Amino acid sequence: MGTALVYHEDMTATRLLWDDPECEIECPERLTAALDGLRQRGLEERCLCLSACEASEEELGLVHSPEYIALVQKTQTLDKEELHALSKQYNAVYFHPDTFHCARLAAGAALQLVDAVLTGAVHNGLALVRPPGHHSQRAAANGFCVFNNVALAAKHAKQKYGLQSVLYFSWHRYEHGSFWPFLPESDADAVGQGQGQGFTVNLPWNQVGMGNADYLAAFLHVLLPLAFEFDPELVLVSAGFDSAIGDPEGQMQATPECFAHLTQLLQVLAGGRICAVLEGGYHLESLAQSVCMMVQTLLGDPTPPLLGLMVPCQSALESIQSVQTAQTPYWTSLQQNVAPVLSSSTHSPEERSLRLLGESPTCAVAEDSLSPLLDQLCLRPAPPICTAVASTVPGAALCLPPGVLHQEGSVLREETEAWARLHKSRFQDEDLATLGKILCLLDGIMDGQIRNAIATTTALATAATLDVLIQRCLARRAQRVLCVALGQLDRPLDLADDGRILWLNIRGKDAAIQSMFHFSTPLPQTTGGFLSLILGLVLPLAYGFQPDMVLMALGPAHGLQNAQAALLAAMLRSPVGGRILAVVEEESIRLLARSLAQALHGETPPSLGPFSKATPEEIQALMFLKARLEARWKLLQVAAPPP
Repeated sequence: MGTALVYHEDMTATRLLWDDPECEIECPERLTAALDGLRQRGLEERCLCLSACEASEEELGLVHSPEYIALVQKTQTLDKEELHALSKQYNAVYFHPDTFHCARLAAGAALQLVDAVLTGAVHNGLALVRPPGHHSQRAAANGFCVFNNVALAAKHAKQKYGLQSVLYFSWHRYEHGSFWPFLPESDADAVGQGQGQGFTVNLPWNQVGMGNADYLAAFLHVLLPLAFEFDPELVLVSAGFDSAIGDPEGQMQATPECFAHLTQLLQVLAGGRICAVLEGGYHLESLAQSVCMMVQTLLGDPTPPLLGLMVPCQSALESIQSVQTAQTPYWTSLQQNVAPVLSSSTHSPEERSLRLLGESPTCAVAEDSLSPLLDQLCLRPAPPICTAVASTVPGAALCLPPGVLHQEGSVLREETEAWARLHKSRFQDEDLATLGKILCLLDGIMDGQIRNAIATTTALATAATLDVLIQRCLARRAQRVLCVALGQLDRPLDLADDGRILWLNIRGKDAAIQSMFHFSTPLPQTTGGFLSLILGLVLPLAYGFQPDMVLMALGPAHGLQNAQAALLAAMLRSPVGGRILAVVEEESIRLLARSLAQALHGETPPSLGPFSKATPEEIQALMFLKARLEARWKLLQVAAPPP
């Protein structure tokens, strides 16, 4: 349905009229740099562009008091000295004669975006606005913010469209309360009041320098478990890019492509209905790159590789643990969350800075290190054909979604026979034509001609086909291949244990480990257990491994339901940039093909159904694997709350 971009050039009108080093970073160039980036990369023209309209005073009153609205309105007639005097009554705020107009446009843009998404005019979108809104209060401006744009959007969605409760999640620089605005209610133990207890989730960063692995760990071990259990109808994102590398306010080190990955992980929620509203972000180049990454992902483009070591720092893990401890009484998904204790081998942000940027071990990011890093980002358009299917079942019978190609091509017969001779006892003659098509699909993905694909095999040939695909990937110089095998698919006996293949078999009743790269786990039967498997094991392993290619095989007795298969495929897209080849045995393809194709094509997977808590046996299997694997795979290493 498309992506909306809501903007109005009048929002560049406000600027600081006097000398104030604290406030000068909130400047009009923030918007123009972001918009220029979108235009230069051809992203603006791919969006539905909406011109922002002012929010009415009645709409502003959904959150703000009449007296405060009137006060901001009065700034239109004040002179410079009067504006300066009024600004000093607030914390890190400046007013301008155009502040009321710009702030109404910013609030109105957020409301328009909600309208566009919830009426189905678009699937998602970004409101590119200033002034930002997240610090503003009911009757006070604060921290560059005038009207609380996202709070207004949430109230608007509830009032106009009948949405129900709100779950609020925030990560922010806190430093044990010593960083502005020094609020105790920003700490992890502030969980909301009354009926709202557990619906405010604060993740305080107590050290600067948090990077990609820290933000990813917070998503996998806190935000996404809660979000799946909450089951939202809409996702509102306060898109603050002051956590991006180089930002003078946040002093964090999340690289721009990290925001692409976080955005794609959010897209499995709420039917993909995401409304992002610009908040902070004060390094112009980093801000522009990060905005482009978010919009590119909202448009459905593949995620670029995620840079840096996938090792959360000690301080981040301690913050995550404090959130888990505070929130466990309110959320079943955290009560079943299992993880090993913290390890002394975990890196600090300074150590990771050395390896990520090659700079001196300080919290600051050197300007001469930032530009080359940003220049590495690859913002290519998506392949012209996104998803292809090769099946012995006719395409019409599979009910494939629009835009999915039914593949007819094959590699040369001689080449197919050569691969089959390596597994002569496991291939029948009738399987050769199918194998040729599957090899052709693999080549198409690795050559960038298609993004991902689905193929069918006979039940007897599934294991042999997967073995051939592994060897083919290695022959084509793939550095790392992730194999997720479901059902009765034995690990190839000659599978090398040299770090190039990560083999995860989901089957049977018991967890088992052959090596740090080859292991198996049972398939959970509860929604909570399945989500813990995906968020607590599969994705941390995938992001830690950083594969070039994912092979996903659904063999005999795989046990996956439609929604489970779609969610697994959708979540695996992120760490590999969408490069997935799913091989499905014939008996399952009619049931799974459409949902798998939709998920690989970028559509939101169907709901798993009501949340049910993981069984003790499911928790025990995950605990067994995590305890033994976390020494090698650090994204598994998140301290669990005390019992």
